[in-house]
Amino acid sequence: MQIFLVGGAVRDELLGLAIRERDWVVVGAKAGELEKQGYQKVGKDFPVFLHPQSKEEYALARTERKTGRGYHGFDFHTNSEVTLEEDLRRRDLTINAIAQDPDGRLIDPYGGQTDIDDRVLRHVSEAFREDPVRVLRVARFAARFHELGFTVAASTLELMKEMASSGEVGSLVPERVWTETQRALGEDHPEIFFQVLRDCGALAVIFPEVDALFGVPQPEQWHPEIDTGVHILLALRQAAVLQISTEARFAVLVHDLGKATTQKSELPRHRGHEQRSIKLVNQLCDRLNVPNRYRDLAIHVAQYHTHCHMAMELRPDTILKMLDAVDAFRRPERFEDFLAAAQADSQGRKGCQDNAYPQADLLRSARNAAAKVNAASIAAAANGQLEGKALGKAINEARVIAIKNAKGVGPR
Repeated sequence: MQIFLVGGAVRDELLGLAIRERDWVVVGAKAGELEKQGYQKVGKDFPVFLHPQSKEEYALARTERKTGRGYHGFDFHTNSEVTLEEDLRRRDLTINAIAQDPDGRLIDPYGGQTDIDDRVLRHVSEAFREDPVRVLRVARFAARFHELGFTVAASTLELMKEMASSGEVGSLVPERVWTETQRALGEDHPEIFFQVLRDCGALAVIFPEVDALFGVPQPEQWHPEIDTGVHILLALRQAAVLQISTEARFAVLVHDLGKATTQKSELPRHRGHEQRSIKLVNQLCDRLNVPNRYRDLAIHVAQYHTHCHMAMELRPDTILKMLDAVDAFRRPERFEDFLAAAQADSQGRKGCQDNAYPQADLLRSARNAAAKVNAASIAAAANGQLEGKALGKAINEARVIAIKNAKGVGPR
């Protein structure tokens, strides 16, 4: 029995990056041998074992054969005769197909070290086309390693195009799509994930609502980049620069979906796109089983980002209605996500990334001022004369006054 460190840990060490997790492959052993040594068997599709002390994952060397469409359409073969080279050959990218033995020696049969030096993301073999998840993984690695200069090899991009056009990508289960998307949104360059998917044609298959934004014009006065799809990528880039949450980044991705449904006769203006976006956000979230915390914030940003941009001109009572609508009083942390997404949208325009966004401070100040209104004190002062709607109206009026007196609020 031989044990090798494989995959991301070897790759990241060669890149001089912090190692996130360690995965191991076991050659020349059977499942029973590991279980006798105290390893805990996990995994439904193929044997993976947790080390009795470190809890790191150890997988038996395996080969696989395509038997049907999608992520689950595989037969896996594991026995003591499967070689390390055979196991590495089934991996997605050459940079992930390098192993290290206990003495620190590298086993690199597919040129991963050369591709690391050349900053290339290249598929290991034709087996790449058998697993559609790999299209998403390549796009995600392109996002993760963009800052290091990595690009997708032309041959790999061509293979990804074939997989997108063949319908293989369309067979992905929603959970796998969302898992990869969520991870990609957290990378330093999430916009590259969606750009690579668009380059290979997979964006139109997986995120047709987002793909439809490319080529849709906007007024140059407000959007120097003009193209709505380009704006979304710029806004995602700004979201990463601002280091906002993945929930807020998803909201940035989908906040303008309604612009793809604007009548051509109305272009480049997009009146009412906020309401149209809500339907499309729900459609996308339903299809991909997006968690509610992402959906809810995305809907609020889609509906009210324009209000947020106009905060300097809004009346105090209008500001209060917006604060109530986005649940700013009960969920102040998510309100911060709302403001961050709106800021990324505003600064995610050509040449606008360094612009100030005072609207966030204004609305934050308004929210804090209104939150200090004491409902119990208002009720006590009325000596029981105010109840129900009447009390609610009095509280709202007090909040409007508090917002009006907040710094910077009101039309100028």
